[in-house]
Amino acid sequence: MKDMCAIIAGGDMNDAYPLTSKELFNDFKCVICADSGYKHAKRLGIVPDIIVGDFDSYDGELPQNAEIIRSVPEKDDTDTLMAVKKAIEIGCKTIFLFGALGGKRIEHTIANIQTMIYAHEQGCRIYIRSDDSILRTQSAEDGEVKYNNNSNGKYISVFALTESVDIEYMRGLKYPLENYRMVQSFPIGVSNEIIGKSACIKVKSGLALVIETKNLST
Repeated sequence: MKDMCAIIAGGDMNDAYPLTSKELFNDFKCVICADSGYKHAKRLGIVPDIIVGDFDSYDGELPQNAEIIRSVPEKDDTDTLMAVKKAIEIGCKTIFLFGALGGKRIEHTIANIQTMIYAHEQGCRIYIRSDDSILRTQSAEDGEVKYNNNSNGKYISVFALTESVDIEYMRGLKYPLENYRMVQSFPIGVSNEIIGKSACIKVKSGLALVIETKNLST
């Protein structure tokens, strides 16, 4: 994982979150905390390499052996976008973003999804991970992408991040699509169920947001 970075933001991150063991973060090139994301890292016993933010939501002690990048509250970038820019600056091509969903500030969830577009434009991919979902972008450059099912069942949702997304095909889903132009104003791609062991999606043009979600009702 030499070009992979983990960023911990300040959104929801449950204590029982199965993906966020301390050992998981040992495999990344670096770990960056965005402001109060350090609370999650501290709880997990993780010492980040870098902490960025205006520290309006965290005012506790900071680790001495971490690089601290301070900003002022009156800034254009969110703390998470600052962390993403730093990750790209040090050469990371793939970012796993934790604690980026939920919480009391829904506007930050939307901002973090928009940050995925920024990363794509810089040649970097962000995966947002929560305890029940994985968010990623997909474009024509990715070719066909396979999405595996799991023992609990899985839903796939596809949204247009650009004004429109030309879908070459979506197969292995309850509601397949062939040669379909998806637009931002019509959420036709929400909650599509994988009906076999896997589904595959191929995008011809535009940028799509793909969300894999466990079937929590099973």
